[in-house]
Amino acid sequence: MIKRATGAFTGREWGLLGILLAVQFCHILDFVLIMPLGPMLMRSLDASAKEFGLLVSAYTFSAAITGLVASAYMDRFDRKRMLMVLLAGFGVGTLLCGLVDSYGPLMAARVVAGGFGGVLAGVVFAIVGDQIRPERRATAMGVVMGGFSAASVLGLPFGLSLAEATGWQTPFLVLAGVTGVILVLGTWLLPPMNAHLAHRREGNVFRDLVQVARDPEHVKAFTLTTAIMFSAFTVVPFLSPYLVGNVGMAENKLDLIYFAGGLATLVTGPALFGPLADRYGHARVFAWVAVGSILPIAVVTNLPVSPLWVILTVTTLMMIMASGRMISATALVTGVVHPARRGSFMSLNSSVQQGAAGLAASVGGLMIAGGGGSNAPITGYPAVGALAIAATLTTILLVRRLRPAQVEAAVPQLDQTGAPALAAPLEAPRRRVAADDRTIPGIRT
Repeated sequence: MIKRATGAFTGREWGLLGILLAVQFCHILDFVLIMPLGPMLMRSLDASAKEFGLLVSAYTFSAAITGLVASAYMDRFDRKRMLMVLLAGFGVGTLLCGLVDSYGPLMAARVVAGGFGGVLAGVVFAIVGDQIRPERRATAMGVVMGGFSAASVLGLPFGLSLAEATGWQTPFLVLAGVTGVILVLGTWLLPPMNAHLAHRREGNVFRDLVQVARDPEHVKAFTLTTAIMFSAFTVVPFLSPYLVGNVGMAENKLDLIYFAGGLATLVTGPALFGPLADRYGHARVFAWVAVGSILPIAVVTNLPVSPLWVILTVTTLMMIMASGRMISATALVTGVVHPARRGSFMSLNSSVQQGAAGLAASVGGLMIAGGGGSNAPITGYPAVGALAIAATLTTILLVRRLRPAQVEAAVPQLDQTGAPALAAPLEAPRRRVAADDRTIPGIRT
């Protein structure tokens, strides 16, 4: 599988995926960093678990709102330009997070960061959908979504160490500087990506947006995305406070969770789950992994006081399954839309994703009690786990309803000559694709 994954792309495609991975690293680290900082932030800001849940939700709700606005214009501009503008705005928001020292201003800074950062994923996935052929798309998604793993392995341990040594603001300041470097590299290295503009429709942008939002296949994809978010973000925002307050894990050991989980997904994502999804079908592999994710969710939300190795085993398995599930789902969702509308659709889907994540975190916060400045035990977490499992079972039913459609005119990809020969045996969902087949799944218009 590793040999298959590494040989699936040309040198230019690897360069493109590397930049996109770096963008993912920056905005994902900003989002996930606040979660393991939960005990420190609640103590420093004298915030309850519910207030901390709102702090997490502020980012996601902001991303959902701006995603709706951005989706109306996403397919009317060069994808590179859109990516760089959003990355610059995200960098400013992250910088503001590092310059405040109280709850209200931090909430406002998270709104700014989420307003730009939450839309970045939609642009990244639209670029992957445009530039990478469908029979290699899940493998490409595994590479790009390795940004989460890299953030967990490299960013979170380093960020948490900085926070413990110098204060919780420092990691945000450093991340803002890293974002600036990626912005310069992306502006210099990425080629223009405007081939989709050849299929652009003139007219009222919001009327086109309504058409994208109302398409039955798109609605199915949005529903699946919502269920996936509820299966994860009812649990994840409160994992660190639960492990510290209930399971007895030392606060200074929290970085080990994200290091172990990130290291595992850094390998399993691009080298295992991506190639498996391309070979056996995106929906089929999603269902397999979703079933496998139920056990670690059940265990982690009912975990008693346990030794460190037990905690790391359960949390790592949960992260592996979550990563594998998202790779298959994203590859499948990307293929249900016409290339000319892919940017708008992916931005809308990102908006739905962020809004659902924020709602899930809020619902989870309403179901639990405790926490606060004294790291008090949290109650109600098993009920949150039961809700997450119910959402997981729902995703298994929903994913089989998605139907990638075929379009006659494909957006030209980065390398028309295709990938090296090792990519040829990969299979797209429900059909075998020849090495020279460049048809891109999309919605019929």
